[in-house]
Amino acid sequence: MRQAAVGFHCPDDASLGARSIPRQRTSVGARLRESAPVVTIALIVLNVAAYLYTGAKSPGGLDRPYAARLFLDWQLQPDVVYHHDEYYRLLTSAFLHVSLLHIGANMLALGVIGPPLERLLGRTRLLALYLLGALGGSAAIFAFGTAEQPVVGASGAIFGLFAASLVLVRRLGLDPQWLIGIIVLNFVFTFSVRDISKLGHLGGFVTGGLAALAIAGWPTVRTRLATGRQVAGLAAVAAVVVLVVALRSATGASSF
Repeated sequence: MRQAAVGFHCPDDASLGARSIPRQRTSVGARLRESAPVVTIALIVLNVAAYLYTGAKSPGGLDRPYAARLFLDWQLQPDVVYHHDEYYRLLTSAFLHVSLLHIGANMLALGVIGPPLERLLGRTRLLALYLLGALGGSAAIFAFGTAEQPVVGASGAIFGLFAASLVLVRRLGLDPQWLIGIIVLNFVFTFSVRDISKLGHLGGFVTGGLAALAIAGWPTVRTRLATGRQVAGLAAVAAVVVLVVALRSATGASSF
């Protein structure tokens, strides 16, 4: 028996009562948590760890991590992916960065936008969204980019989170003007600065938006999608990404 505010409770009865209380859920069906955003933190740690490792292994140090063997093996270069069947680079390249400014900007954005999204979407949905954004950006580069140009960075995933935030803000009936302003500024920066992967940003943005629609449904519809439908929708988005890569590979013999 356990002492309670009034009398005593049997442990079995107390645990049964706790289980009978329905868990709080967000508008997309994720379990509402008060804990730290562990997926966001883990993604930041993985990106930083990859940067520190490649910097440590590169003759140029942290200023030139792109000379490290791992960096060369993981970067996304479309012709190398095609000729050597190294399609894993579509994902590994999203965890590489070329400078302190590059990783600093991306991780700052992830640290700002990741936690509120993780609270709303839950851990699994956020991870799926992040990875699909990364893969969508890489697929756009592979399908439409320069064959010999290597590309790295988490920007495709970050832009996927931007698009998802826009969909979800509309879904919640909130004012999206501030978010639209941030997104517009990021796209202005994307198209005005050299050596930034425009295709990666656009591909990640489109894929992230589609993934958010698969999770939350059309913004004007307030009915929560069943978990099974969300999974099916995300699988469909992943299938589209795979299809884009497969079609480019099937027609790439003359251009890679």
